[in-house]
Amino acid sequence: MGRDMCSVTKLLLRLKKPASVLLLIVILICQTAVNTPVLVYAEETKTEQEETKTETKAGQEQKQDEKDDKLSLESESAILMEATTGRVIYEKNPDEALRPASITKIMTLLLIFDALEEGKIKLEDEVTVSDYAASMGGSQVFLEEGEKQTVDTMIKCIAVASGNDASVAMAEHISGTESAFVDAMNERAAGLGMSSTHFVNCCGLDTDGHMSSAKDVALMGRELITKYPKIHDYSTIWMDTITHSTRRGESEFVLSNTNKLIKQYQWATGLKTGSTGLAKSCLCASASKDGIDLIAVIMAAPTSKQRFSEAISLLNYGYSVCDIYVDENMPQLERVQVKGGKNESIGCVYEKQFSYLFMDKVKSEDITSFVSINENIDAPIKKGDVVGKIVYKYKEEEIGSVNIIADEDNAKQTYTDSLLKTLKKMLFNSVI
Repeated sequence: MGRDMCSVTKLLLRLKKPASVLLLIVILICQTAVNTPVLVYAEETKTEQEETKTETKAGQEQKQDEKDDKLSLESESAILMEATTGRVIYEKNPDEALRPASITKIMTLLLIFDALEEGKIKLEDEVTVSDYAASMGGSQVFLEEGEKQTVDTMIKCIAVASGNDASVAMAEHISGTESAFVDAMNERAAGLGMSSTHFVNCCGLDTDGHMSSAKDVALMGRELITKYPKIHDYSTIWMDTITHSTRRGESEFVLSNTNKLIKQYQWATGLKTGSTGLAKSCLCASASKDGIDLIAVIMAAPTSKQRFSEAISLLNYGYSVCDIYVDENMPQLERVQVKGGKNESIGCVYEKQFSYLFMDKVKSEDITSFVSINENIDAPIKKGDVVGKIVYKYKEEEIGSVNIIADEDNAKQTYTDSLLKTLKKMLFNSVI
């Protein structure tokens, strides 16, 4: 078109009659009008291509979203986590702060088991029920003021029957007051990275400011079942009885598990239910199948029945997509040389067993590992100090590692130690 414009310009300069000039201008306008749609059409074609690409991408994203949300949960919030690795498999509004109701008691149980491990309390210790503890409403096992029950029985009352009275009685037994115990709960929560959680009581009754999230519940649930697997001895009890011994005599009370998954789901191992008018129906469900431990958290389900059905959907989904690799035969470790130590070498061990959660089936032969010991390890060394690591790869991609730690102390060598070593060598050489 540029060449045509030049020709037209030259022609205009030659023309002298106005009519001729006018005629030529009209021709030029018509030609421009004819050519313009070509340009417009090209632009529209490009736009359509871009739109097609955008629509395709949107469609793919929609399909992915549909895939991720194929469970179609009606609960306000949910999460599915593998317990060993902490890997999240599914989530829906995981960080939304909601009322946790009685799944609060997971933290209460965690602190009880902490106290047991630290030797502060024993399972056979007797716990005296205060008037305040006995006055708790909501779910309870009807403890009376002055009644005594063992720690073992109290754990049963909390884990099986969700007893608010038993929770407060244990809080007072461990920390003196419920308030002091709640402070410890919040401190423990902070240590686990539970950023959306703030506890106001130890049992989960609706109170302003008493909040948690699905992710946070999963974190404390994971801590409880991995650090204290004995909790399953309690959380899997379907029915049991306790004996009330009061001034009026003795009477039996039946404990019935509030977690119906214990009967409904064959791989269920716990963990805790929760329900109030404001919190709606909540559940932290744990299950174990084929070496894979899963935690499914449901928050604010419309009905009690729905929390169980949605938890089952989550667990089934998890077991359909997960494949966990556990190194059952980690290579034997040799003694590690130490510079300047009282002993020339130390024994070492792995900090933990290596495991990795894959979201698909894998071949174990595609997983490799190598041991890497730190250079220039100098005394003093304390038991538990990191001296190296074992690194794992899947198809040349690093997937994780496990620390190698000292299995013994090794103090710094003194002048006397050095002198004794020299004398021993001299004596040994003279004997030879």
